[in-house]
Amino acid sequence: MNQQHSSGTATRTLPFYSVLFHVKYEHLLAGVSGGVASTLVLHPLELLKIRFAVNDGHLKSRPQYKGLVHAVSTILKEEGARGLYRGVTPNCWGAGTAWGFYFFLYNAIKAWMLEGTSKTNLGPGRHMLAAAEAGILTLAITNPVWVVKTRMCLQYANLETLSPSKRYSGMIDALVKIYRYEGFRGFYKGFIPGVFGVSHGALQFMAYEEMKKLYINHYNLIPDAKLGVLEYLTFAAASKLFAASTTYPYQVIRARLQDQHKEYNGVVDVLKKTWRFEGTRGFYKGLLPSLLRVTPATAITFVVYENVSRFLLHKK
Repeated sequence: MNQQHSSGTATRTLPFYSVLFHVKYEHLLAGVSGGVASTLVLHPLELLKIRFAVNDGHLKSRPQYKGLVHAVSTILKEEGARGLYRGVTPNCWGAGTAWGFYFFLYNAIKAWMLEGTSKTNLGPGRHMLAAAEAGILTLAITNPVWVVKTRMCLQYANLETLSPSKRYSGMIDALVKIYRYEGFRGFYKGFIPGVFGVSHGALQFMAYEEMKKLYINHYNLIPDAKLGVLEYLTFAAASKLFAASTTYPYQVIRARLQDQHKEYNGVVDVLKKTWRFEGTRGFYKGLLPSLLRVTPATAITFVVYENVSRFLLHKK
């Protein structure tokens, strides 16, 4: 992929590998910090989202929850407080790695796109393109961890119905068994809907950047002005709600493909069976705990990211 910039009559082409010249480790560390912080605080809501998302009502061995309150009380009763934090280790690894690489690559791609131009901001379309490119690269790196996280979250109290190959004592055990019994392909279950899910991040970052730009322009601030915590929280929460509600069905499809309790023959099979037995509502199972989680999670992530990256960059 090449990019052309014009200066007068001269045009130069920038190869995509030149994006490496704009890499800054500060964005990686700041993204990891934000992702881990939000995950540690809000993992129980992620667990609830996954358990609701995969529950089609057909598997009798799967716990049946009547709502959020009933789900929490049932998990506490059958699995204890630790039950709400099943899968937290791979989730921290996944969130930290994903946010770290996402911010890392996103900022590098943005800087590369702006190289050789007099512009200080990208338009909404190019913000979405930068976010989409960063998202696909990040997904390719982190998908194995998301498979493990989903399966660890679905380790119910009653595991007798599962074969030993699908019972996991921890993250490393899950990685070893998935590779041993399912091969390398097992790590990339749910990858295709994950690619469609990149639109989630693209929409989120486009909205976040555009809101920041409008705010800065409205108050005649310098382009890289440091905003207050309230502004970052507001922009992060609003952009995440917008993206989450727009793209949620892909999360249901991905979770069902990664579920160790039930086998599907790909994305189309999930779509057909979900539509046939559950209708439109089936594609939005787990939306409430997801929305309850994503807004504070994104707010925490972005606030930590913005402050840590600014601190590291200024210190440097």
